Amino acid sequence: MNKKTFKISNKIIWLSSFFLGVLTSVPKIAEQHFNPYEALVDSTVTFLFAVLIWYYNILMLPAYSSREVAHGFSVKRLLKGLFFGIGLMFILASIQQYLLSHLNFGPVVLMFEVRGILVNITFYMFLHLLYQSYQNQQVGIELERTKADNLGAQYELLKQQVNPHFLFNSLNTLKYMVESNDPHAVDFILKLSDFYRFTLESRKLDLIKLAEELEILNAYVFLLKARFEDGIDLSIHIEQQHYQSLIPPFTLQLLIENCIKHNVVSIDRPLHIHLYSEKDFIIVENKLQVKRTPEASTGLGLENINQRYLHLSGKQIEIFTTETLFTIKLPIIHENLNH
Repeated sequence: MNKKTFKISNKIIWLSSFFLGVLTSVPKIAEQHFNPYEALVDSTVTFLFAVLIWYYNILMLPAYSSREVAHGFSVKRLLKGLFFGIGLMFILASIQQYLLSHLNFGPVVLMFEVRGILVNITFYMFLHLLYQSYQNQQVGIELERTKADNLGAQYELLKQQVNPHFLFNSLNTLKYMVESNDPHAVDFILKLSDFYRFTLESRKLDLIKLAEELEILNAYVFLLKARFEDGIDLSIHIEQQHYQSLIPPFTLQLLIENCIKHNVVSIDRPLHIHLYSEKDFIIVENKLQVKRTPEASTGLGLENINQRYLHLSGKQIEIFTTETLFTIKLPIIHENLNH
């Protein structure tokens, strides 16, 4: 959805300025000794001032941003406009004095300056109301777009959570463990049950505690180790103070799944994944050992996570790739976040 640029019709600018110029000439027309030339010069000065003030105020409007919406009315911008208007009106009044030299310059300048200030304030307030309405419309549009993006991200996340391939592989592993009388078969069933219980409990939440996310991850990694054995190695070093921070549910599980999807995982070449905290980030890092025939990727996984972080915290995830390492940095979302 493209954002419309704020504009004022040139027709409105020129017609309103013309009407204002004509209006200021009415007192001259009502005088007993009506001077058409003097009335024309007077109305022309007002017309030119009105046109120039229109365009100045439009030019000085800030680029749209959520910060500007929050700031609202700008007294500083109004004062700048008033000083500009006073200077402009002085120049125009000087031109009028040149054309109508018989007039007393002092009273004329004072009258024009007062008129200019009133016109300037009126135009500024009118423009401010229009621009505020425009900003509110943009906020509404962005909110709707964000809602749509978030719903799409949640839908994609849900599809990945109930990945039929993962369930199929897990059941195949369980079948093999039962047939071979593996003593860990019961633990595998319990972890699989825990994982899908976590899925059902957390899928509707925007954020969960990092400690809860790590529980989900531990259940997930246990299932992976039953399948890959020592082919996958996950080390976790997260500072205790971050355990109460927040994270979109299943973020870490999706990142681990992404590592497995794009890298060789075998006992001969184990995939080492390091999960740790550093300053204001949770970092997932893995050694690159790219598959010769990589799986088809839609690119939705990381973008999905990025969109959720943008929506929930206003921050983006950071991705770094070197010849040997692939690193993803997740901004820490604190409990006191007011969203």
